[in-house]
Amino acid sequence: MPTPARPPLKPPQACSSLEEVRASIDAVDRDIVALLASRRSYALQAARFKDAADGVKDTRREEQVVENVRALAAEYGIEPDLVETLYRDMIAGFVRVEQDVGGHRAAPVVENVHVESFDVMLPPEEMKHRVPLTERAANVVVEGRRAVEAILDHRDPRLLVVVGPCSIHDPEAGLDYARRLRALADEVSDTLLLVMRVYFEKPRTTVGWEGFTNDPRMNGSFRIKEGMERARKFLVDVSELGMPAATEALDPIAPHYRGDLIAWTAIGARTSESQTHRNLASGLSSPVGFKNGTEGEIEGAVNAIVAAARPHAFLGINDQGRSAVIRTRGNRYGHLVLRGGGGRPNFDTVSVSMAEQALAKAGVPKNIVIDCSHANSWKKPELQPLVVRDAVHQIREGNRSIVGLMIEGFIEPGNQPASPDPAKLKYGQSVTDPCLGWDDTAAVLREARLALRDVLPRRIG
Repeated sequence: MPTPARPPLKPPQACSSLEEVRASIDAVDRDIVALLASRRSYALQAARFKDAADGVKDTRREEQVVENVRALAAEYGIEPDLVETLYRDMIAGFVRVEQDVGGHRAAPVVENVHVESFDVMLPPEEMKHRVPLTERAANVVVEGRRAVEAILDHRDPRLLVVVGPCSIHDPEAGLDYARRLRALADEVSDTLLLVMRVYFEKPRTTVGWEGFTNDPRMNGSFRIKEGMERARKFLVDVSELGMPAATEALDPIAPHYRGDLIAWTAIGARTSESQTHRNLASGLSSPVGFKNGTEGEIEGAVNAIVAAARPHAFLGINDQGRSAVIRTRGNRYGHLVLRGGGGRPNFDTVSVSMAEQALAKAGVPKNIVIDCSHANSWKKPELQPLVVRDAVHQIREGNRSIVGLMIEGFIEPGNQPASPDPAKLKYGQSVTDPCLGWDDTAAVLREARLALRDVLPRRIG
């Protein structure tokens, strides 16, 4: 029995309510799906006229179709790029249908042999619609970036301090920490620029919890979509408090989902020599600190600063989640982070001087951030204040290259094993590397402020 004809649609401007507009959109969608079904039938019929040995894909015909619909889009006043995207997805889908039902030769399985599944992920654009960047958050991010850039340009005499948990596992405790840090940031703002460390990804030497984005429930369920959305929401909340955020860029796709909320980015000791991460850094909108290697060598990080300052072209995705060739302008705000390595610290005067020489030889600014954690304190958080005091002493003695510090700190000192059961976790304590407790963190930063308040202005000019 034929489907009864629907009544004529009202023109959009004639609709007098949202409900009427939505009813008309639903009617249009029915027409579109009916036309898609008709087009699919023609595609399947076309497959019967194609040589089975050659398969069903005809690239030249596909480009003809795309060229034609782009012209039609312009004629009808709709964006040609949007129409092209829709048609390429539709054509790819119909080709798969033709191969499945048309009896054409299937290619032998030569890829994805060890892949269990491909779970659909929201594209960055959709994630940003779900968790939008507020005006307040955007202003905090931009102001944070500009402040860090001014420090790196030696226009602002203050010291950058990236401080916060080794990793975020409990958003509630993380926001508690952010509120405390916001109040302290105001107190020391004449001397120190505090940026909260907000790390959602954890590189592992072998295996272990890979961070909030990958496994937000810490139970091996790897609900990455949930983790990405909750991580973005956390960054919005931190920025809404007026606190700029810093993170590590580990997964090269993740910055597309949250890079608009980051004021400072680290490239870690394991990835500073990676071409993928150098390319990525060249296009990031924030200043980027490159850490020295895990064995303490600085050449890889210095080379990364040079490389990231240049334009690059590489494969990635765009905001719509489609494969794209990304072309960057280069990021001139790369700088060196000394974190020790190979069982040795490298925050001492001699190590800093050697780093300055390496940066000068490479022709890049002599900007150094001292990571007070990791090998510089043998991962003993109680030693981090000693590293802070040493860096402060160097600055008081005339050093001009130390522009920042990194501190791993949380509400409670130390660390604990990760657990999916919140009842088994101590509130405000790290589940990855051990951290300095809040009281000691606040105390050493207040101490640094007093020691540097009258010294730092002399470094300008």
